[in-house]
Amino acid sequence: MDQDDSTAPFAPLVTELFTDEGPLARAIDGFKPRAAQADMATAVGQALQDKVPLVVEAGTGTGKTYAYLAPVLAAGTRVVLSTGSRNLQEQLFHRDLPTLVKAMNYHHPVALLKGRANYLCLERLNLLSDSVPPLSAEGLADLQRVRRFVPMTHSGDIGDIPGLAERSEVLPLVTSTNDNCLGRDCGHYQDCYLVKARAKAMEAQVVVVNHHLFFADMAVRDTGFGQLIPDADAYILDEAHQLPEIAGQYFGQSQSSRQFLELARDLRLAYKVEAKDMAQLGKAADQLERHAQDLRLAFGHDSSRGQLRPLLARTEVAQALARLNESLEFSYEVLKLALGRGEQLDHCFERLVGLRTQLDSVTRVEEDGYSYWYDCTRLHISFHKTPLSVAERFSAELAKDNVSWVFTSATLAVGDSFAHFCTDLGLSECRTLQLDSPFDYSRQSRLCVPRYLPETHAAGRGRWLADSLADTLDAVPGGSFFLCTSYKVMNEVAEVLRIRLQRTVLVQGEDNKVRLLERFSQDGRAVLVATSSFWEGIDVRGNALQCVVIDKLPFSAPDDPLLSARLEDCRRRGEDGFARVQLPKAIITLKQGVGRLIRDVQDKGVLVITDGRLVNRAYGADFINSLPAMPRTRSLQQVAEFLSTLE
Repeated sequence: MDQDDSTAPFAPLVTELFTDEGPLARAIDGFKPRAAQADMATAVGQALQDKVPLVVEAGTGTGKTYAYLAPVLAAGTRVVLSTGSRNLQEQLFHRDLPTLVKAMNYHHPVALLKGRANYLCLERLNLLSDSVPPLSAEGLADLQRVRRFVPMTHSGDIGDIPGLAERSEVLPLVTSTNDNCLGRDCGHYQDCYLVKARAKAMEAQVVVVNHHLFFADMAVRDTGFGQLIPDADAYILDEAHQLPEIAGQYFGQSQSSRQFLELARDLRLAYKVEAKDMAQLGKAADQLERHAQDLRLAFGHDSSRGQLRPLLARTEVAQALARLNESLEFSYEVLKLALGRGEQLDHCFERLVGLRTQLDSVTRVEEDGYSYWYDCTRLHISFHKTPLSVAERFSAELAKDNVSWVFTSATLAVGDSFAHFCTDLGLSECRTLQLDSPFDYSRQSRLCVPRYLPETHAAGRGRWLADSLADTLDAVPGGSFFLCTSYKVMNEVAEVLRIRLQRTVLVQGEDNKVRLLERFSQDGRAVLVATSSFWEGIDVRGNALQCVVIDKLPFSAPDDPLLSARLEDCRRRGEDGFARVQLPKAIITLKQGVGRLIRDVQDKGVLVITDGRLVNRAYGADFINSLPAMPRTRSLQQVAEFLSTLE
């Protein structure tokens, strides 16, 4: 990795943007120049010019969003901005980007592009008018919401539909998938919201996407059948710590029993609309649905995940898979007779051919370099073929001529080393920059690892922790997060806290994420008990969040199939799997959780990590060295004394 201190000609212009008298200070209320922000902006400007990939860890409060946006707008470069989630994507597009566009008098077109599941499909909605599948009363009400929304929308974004639940049963019926989209054969192609959004993105100078769409585009390009996002002069990837894991999903293959059930449902609809005289189509749909459900049941009633190879060797699983293949063969022969009867039937045939090929690929488990695993939920079973490394494929992308790459996040380094991140993405040559947070953690925070903690896998540990920390949580003037590494501990903690505390206790899963955060912030003294989805991408400032409890160091579960495959791969190559894979990932995840506490220069609060390994294992120092410099204590009494100063 290269460290290059040369100053690009573009640097003075970038620096000017972040001065007391610059355009940002003139246009943005309360804007204050930050040295780290200007340093990052200068480095981004240089990367845009010399095309050397840039990796930046920008501590919380650096202002990294403006630091990469301002140079991009100033350079007039065509750029794709990718971030970690749809919520962050919308925040970037609707809040941060318009502020800078106005401040810098930027006149080029900008666009927001999401994945296809975020847009209404007029063709599928129109089909429901003719033959609605059985829906609950709530589902029928949601369908009416969707229909009332159509005349009022220009974007077709389902997130804009008032009152529609995130997991409404009508969503799969009114949106399309890669499998069931008719493409240019669709009668509504000219009016398609997704087509319009992609066309707008292709014409824009700045396009905001998320990582899932970014890698879906790379996967589509690999097939040689088009692209989802435009080519650009520069790619800036925020929340870049997520990239290796998301890339693995798209550079591999996945297949779910849900796809077979959806095909069966659409085949049934096509039969009723386009070929009512072919009763065999209905029989084929019923058989396909039944055998897909039987395959799910062959894996047991409980949710689980694990290595696929040993499961395929079980008689009941092998037989269920054979029956599914037989039903696919039967559907193939019947659909072949129906070709030409209608667009929906023709498209079902094409999907069926693709699903057969895919099922064969994800269940042929002999190929090296991949992890073959399954994920079983209450209703569905999915098979996954995931590459153990994405470095080779991604490094090929980095080799493109005349393209700039910027990778940034608050959590990329382990200690002061970027080796883990760069190796995972195949970044053999790059410039790195590590910028500390401007927050005064010695004044604003305390870190406590309490004494006398139970073992990390002790039975009833969640109840013990909640009981022992109830008084500490009660002493917090504002609100608290209790972040857990498992749903079991989360539920144990919530059960005890609701008995012990005379304040609101909110629990992940009891409402959607956005509403939970709104209730938490408005309450001001609530305790939110949650798992992984609240460890990152959450920004609660002020007194509403003054305490974060983390139940234990976030090592991946040892029975995680992808982890176990990577550890086995390390063993074969003579590497230490713990040091190479498990430890760096856990450190970066912990840094994300810790980053929820202090979000502003005025924030104050305490971090409590209830895992003794942080102080009594050698690797604990690796975690500590990667965290902000918070004054440390092992006494909950000292924590209470600090909390008393926050009144």
